[in-house]
Amino acid sequence: MTGAEIGKKAAKVAVLAAVVVIVLFAGYLTFVLNWSYSKGERVGYIQKFSEKGWLCKTWEGELQMLPVPGAVPEKFLFSVRDTSVISKINSASGKKISLFYEQHMGIPTSCFGETQHFAVDVKILD
Repeated sequence: MTGAEIGKKAAKVAVLAAVVVIVLFAGYLTFVLNWSYSKGERVGYIQKFSEKGWLCKTWEGELQMLPVPGAVPEKFLFSVRDTSVISKINSASGKKISLFYEQHMGIPTSCFGETQHFAVDVKILD
């Protein structure tokens, strides 16, 4: 084999390796964004809800949970990806709500949300 043939073969192997890595990463990302580790519901009042980020804009919120009398109030941090849920949360400002969420672990970047907890639905209780 000549040097040119070796160079062409090395370039093909490098391109193939890059394609395999990209496909594996895309498959992993699809899996962690669609499979939920846990699901749940939290009740409280929206304390803060805003769109944040320099490059990747995400909707992030804080739910002030209703404590047992005498207990310290607790905040539940969450992210939102669905535009219909964003509008429901914005319209529920100042009202007692039930926030339904899914926890997605292993997301490799904060471009999808700063927390592991993603709000999937909101129900106004007041």
